[in-house]
Amino acid sequence: MAFDNLIRDLAIGDNVYKYFDLNGLNDDRYNELPISIKYLLEAAVRHCDEFHVLKKDVETILDWKNSQRNQAEIPFKPARVILQDFTGVPAVVDLAAMRDAVQNMGADPAKINPVCPVDLVIDHSVQVDHYGNLDALAKNQSIEFERNRERFNFLKWGSKAFDNLLIVPPGSGIVHQVNLEYLARTVFVGKDGVLYPDSVVGTDSHTTMIDGSGVLGWGVGGIEAEAVMLGQPISMVIPEVIGYELVGHLSDTVTSTDLVLTITKNLRDLGVVGKFVEFFGTGVASLSIADRATIANMCPEYGATIGFFPVDKRTIDYLTQTGRDTDYTQRVEQYLKSVGMFVDFTNDSYRPTYTTTLKLDLGNVVPSVSGPKRPHDRVELSTLAQDFTKGLTDKISFKAFGLKPEDATKTVTVTNNGRTAELGHGSVVIAAITSCTNTSNPSVMLAAGLVAKKAVELGLNVQPYVKTSLSPGSGVVTKYLEASGLLPYLEKIGFNIAGYGCMTCIGNSGPLDDPVTKAIEENNLVVAGVLSGNRNFEGRIHPHVRANYLASPPLAVLYSIIGNVNVDINGVLAVTPDGKEVRLADIWPTRTEVAKFEEEFVKPQFFREVYANIELGSTEWQQLECPAVKLYPWDDNSTYIKKVPFFDGMTNELPTQSDIVNAHVLLNLGDSVTTDHISPAGSISKTSPAARFLASRGVTQRDFNTYGARRGNDEIMARGTFANIRLVNKLASKVGPITLHVPSGEELDIFDAAQKYKDAGIPAIILAGKEYGCGSSRDWAAKGPFLQGVKAVIAESFERIHRSNLIGMGIIPFQFQAGQNADSLGLTGKEQFSIAVPEDLKPGQLIDVQVSNGTTFQVICRFDTEVELTYYRNGGILQYMIRKLIQ
Repeated sequence: MAFDNLIRDLAIGDNVYKYFDLNGLNDDRYNELPISIKYLLEAAVRHCDEFHVLKKDVETILDWKNSQRNQAEIPFKPARVILQDFTGVPAVVDLAAMRDAVQNMGADPAKINPVCPVDLVIDHSVQVDHYGNLDALAKNQSIEFERNRERFNFLKWGSKAFDNLLIVPPGSGIVHQVNLEYLARTVFVGKDGVLYPDSVVGTDSHTTMIDGSGVLGWGVGGIEAEAVMLGQPISMVIPEVIGYELVGHLSDTVTSTDLVLTITKNLRDLGVVGKFVEFFGTGVASLSIADRATIANMCPEYGATIGFFPVDKRTIDYLTQTGRDTDYTQRVEQYLKSVGMFVDFTNDSYRPTYTTTLKLDLGNVVPSVSGPKRPHDRVELSTLAQDFTKGLTDKISFKAFGLKPEDATKTVTVTNNGRTAELGHGSVVIAAITSCTNTSNPSVMLAAGLVAKKAVELGLNVQPYVKTSLSPGSGVVTKYLEASGLLPYLEKIGFNIAGYGCMTCIGNSGPLDDPVTKAIEENNLVVAGVLSGNRNFEGRIHPHVRANYLASPPLAVLYSIIGNVNVDINGVLAVTPDGKEVRLADIWPTRTEVAKFEEEFVKPQFFREVYANIELGSTEWQQLECPAVKLYPWDDNSTYIKKVPFFDGMTNELPTQSDIVNAHVLLNLGDSVTTDHISPAGSISKTSPAARFLASRGVTQRDFNTYGARRGNDEIMARGTFANIRLVNKLASKVGPITLHVPSGEELDIFDAAQKYKDAGIPAIILAGKEYGCGSSRDWAAKGPFLQGVKAVIAESFERIHRSNLIGMGIIPFQFQAGQNADSLGLTGKEQFSIAVPEDLKPGQLIDVQVSNGTTFQVICRFDTEVELTYYRNGGILQYMIRKLIQ
């Protein structure tokens, strides 16, 4: 390797390791680099072979201060890949199908095999069917094993068929928390005892949670992750790095959730898409790793690639707390100190060079929520009622619902579970402590338990129309809630543990009770959800819940008792059975009170107990039988696992590149169209094309399951593409998954219209506004449009991961020039479009678009690197990998 001269020995305890000493570069620029850029540099130095990684790439990173301004391209080889089963199933399906393709091309299918460690956590598997009783967990997990046995069996086969693939069985926790508490290596021990920093890319955009513990990680598309598994470096533009300085301390009534919602809004206002954010300042020293992980988890919501906290003493303390042994922690601390990547945040002179900096005094943070439709629309808790009331009758927007004034005060009496109450606009029908953002954080989980305890002691209960649930990120949460004596109080008011997977936040909230659903539908009520998650896009949490607010776990408990977001939080919140008025101070715990519980009850032994046998799984998992073969035996009758058609008929030769001629617009969309709109993960509507397909295969409605669970079947996922009931398409006469088939003038389900275009040999394109593809990093949000015949998307801007996924599937991302969009150009979407794609296409090139109405305009081709162009010319990144591996 090119930099073997930098290899040094490092004695730690009784062991002697090797490492690449970057100080040996003898370059003053190294000391000025942000820590996150040092991680990229170390990987480039270690992998520099003048093939995948060149010496000039190392120089580009070392010269970050200048190269960040030049859109310089660099390769990056992360240490490992992490998958969750929503994207892990299609990833393994793709790898299995790639093996078949390689064999059909006369090569050894074993060439398709992960070359770097791959951790796959089966977490997205629980729908909250049962919630308000003590055996909810057992019932939900039993149902999910019954529903998903075939999917689980397939993954177990994958763990045996592919090397370097570790499966964490279902019921163990959510991927991000298992990654933080167990899978993270912090510092890897590689071949020949070489030490290097842990880095990871994952198929969930919230992979960034790991950045809170000093592991460099971010979300990528499932398609890109598969290429990384097979040894392909990530091609990326070297990022700008925003330094976010934190000073001071949080006040006694503020939670880490309030802090992260404040940071999310500030960074979204600045604009950090495609950039790294690195936190520094004396205020960081006061934040636990759980606090930092909460901030890092929300990184996709503020738009950055990472929200990174370098390793410091508190990180080492956290590693000890989570059960890592002394050899582990010594290795981490001594290695990172040796290469200048260990930080003392109490030293206020520590200030690397950043592209620009922001500053936040933690003492200025106030209690907050975000909503009702987007995670970066922060609302101070004290103004929530006023904000919601105003939004009821304002013109429909991300903050408003457009009701008529005379309908804004509508209420209805509902009797549910033997209790009667008034249901109206703002009534909280879902209150969920979800598994993703906050349950890595004992402080807010214990605070939720304390709110429940105080409520029970005051004789209070949740409102009868509220569906409550508690879905911890790992079993450790259960242990410290039990040890603290707080879990029984949560259970008493209905916050029973419903599962350890990704649940309400992803749309697995399950059905509301029938009287509640009926009241909402018949009275057009704008009801609310309050959840401790990180995404609240329309239609995501539950189809009947239009206003969703992100909040801390204790607020989720509190609002289940209050029952409505349209209540002055500074006034009377409830009345006890004996007539006593309850105000916030009567029920809200202080940080000091919570800290005492955390110090006493969050113990290292809990982490060791939970993770000691985690890879073994439940008895049900152990009893699964799978074929011990390298090529998967596909079942043509399966509605869960099906070989994808992406590689059918593939040859060694590159496909012929063609222009887009006389394309019709499948959809004309506005701003902030999320991957939830494009590829919903929730329940399958009984009137959808996917439902019709399943019914034709003899599947009953009870067994439809969710789109998330059926991501191993392309027939269903293609039919579920753009199936969100809240999709706003300018070509349709109403909201929902329909569009205008322009040649016939018919309004059809989007899949049916797309199929008509395909059958007629007519290419399809999509017009969109800003932030197209924001939200979860779902590979099916690109695979689905590809199968529907979409050749290009013309948008005002793209979310980073989704743009990568589109390229990975051979769909061209075009971007309107600044100041232009479909409306400004007078485009209705009923025209036809022709786009000549030159053979010598260059990254960022301006391309002419000819419209059938005589309009001509130019768009920016959003292939940002030559490598991305290579993927496109191969028909996609996976086709490129197949050709590369068999050559």
